[in-house]
Amino acid sequence: MKQIEVAAGILMNDGQILCVQRPLAKYDYISFKYEFPGGKLEEGEDPAAALKRELQEEMNLDVDLSDLDYFMTVSHDYPDFRITMHCLVCKLPHRSIELVEHIAFQWLKPNQLETLDWAAADQPIVNRLVEEYAK
Repeated sequence: MKQIEVAAGILMNDGQILCVQRPLAKYDYISFKYEFPGGKLEEGEDPAAALKRELQEEMNLDVDLSDLDYFMTVSHDYPDFRITMHCLVCKLPHRSIELVEHIAFQWLKPNQLETLDWAAADQPIVNRLVEEYAK
């Protein structure tokens, strides 16, 4: 089974978290699902550097590596590949993003995250965010 290693960002601003919606994809089980932004690690790249690069490419968003804090790592087996996702929290001073790859986005409070249709690999992150922040 193909193994993919990715970095995902939990982007926070004013108590809300950025949720982005995937476009039509090769696999129907991830098409149009919500996810946390990020992408694949390149060879020799650590998760923070990968996330910084991916946010620049996917949203024209420049983040400082010192603003990224480790949150959790998720491993999930989809029918066609296995994903290991390193999640980092980034507190943003603004909400200025430009969607390049995704089709929609929402800023939601942690107690609203469960209202979206999430990609299966992102669900454990949602669960932990709700548990920790939606008190």
